[in-house]
Amino acid sequence: MTYPLIRTPGPARGRLSLTTFCHAGGVHPEMVRRLVALGILDPERDAAGDLWFGRDQLLALARIRRLRAGLGVNYAALGLVIDLLDRVTALERELRDTSSRRTGGTSWT
Repeated sequence: MTYPLIRTPGPARGRLSLTTFCHAGGVHPEMVRRLVALGILDPERDAAGDLWFGRDQLLALARIRRLRAGLGVNYAALGLVIDLLDRVTALERELRDTSSRRTGGTSWT
């Protein structure tokens, strides 16, 4: 089980402006712009070109911050590391699903 390191502000629905997103994530707007340019964060753009973030992007930002702080992953490698971690998660999920179908139920462990 994983736990986000940040609280999501405001109502459960909707998008976050760049300012609100940065405040909630505890990062500078320039850092967020850099992560967007690298393709690590995936915001929407409105007609004026302003960035808007879904709440799932706060979780992605928390993950990025943990990788940077805990493992010292540089910005160039973040995308690759995140893709690999997502792939490992998908493979583990697939293995659990296959294992539970083969044994006829969930494991006791």
